[in-house]
Amino acid sequence: MTTAVTVHGGATVLTVAGEVDLATAPALETAIEGVLADKAPALIIDLTGVSFLASAGMAALVAAHQRAGDATTIAVVADGPATSRQLKMTSLDQVFALYSTLEAALAAVQS
Repeated sequence: MTTAVTVHGGATVLTVAGEVDLATAPALETAIEGVLADKAPALIIDLTGVSFLASAGMAALVAAHQRAGDATTIAVVADGPATSRQLKMTSLDQVFALYSTLEAALAAVQS
């Protein structure tokens, strides 16, 4: 799994690629924590490059949402069977905003 951080306007985008499982979820948590420590007003976690999302990865997303509180708006970009299906089946799309494209997520958090 790899991560990269970019800034688009007022939103910080954490792009994740590869498999997010029990072995790699701690690295995802560390990357998210780094962005949250910078007090970004909005964090978009882009999972479009993720080929496998295990429950440990979903737990990391929930933990990020809880840590962010009201200080940082969190949105998740997920499209396809490897990511969005699991997030919807577990009702996590009700916990944080879920978008099918980065452009849609950026438009939503910047409005």
